[in-house]
Amino acid sequence: MHQLHLFIGGYVHSVGFRAFVKREAEKLGLTGWVRNLTDRRVEVIAQGKKEDLEKLIEECKKGPFMAEVKGVSVTWEGTKEEYSDFKILLS
Repeated sequence: MHQLHLFIGGYVHSVGFRAFVKREAEKLGLTGWVRNLTDRRVEVIAQGKKEDLEKLIEECKKGPFMAEVKGVSVTWEGTKEEYSDFKILLS
């Protein structure tokens, strides 16, 4: 299992970005979480197969219809804890 840590910047709040990430992650069979940050970015921790995580990165670069993604910071990490599902966390 691999773990991915993303920070997504741009116009990504109030456009359904967290719900979009959750939907895409669940389609790919990934676990983890997504949340809004106070600096107007979105943070994602996702776990699963490397090829599915790479697909999630590509989807996050596009975002939902109303989003305008300016940048995605990608860090591959070792797993510190395992998640059983994919959640939207409160900011």
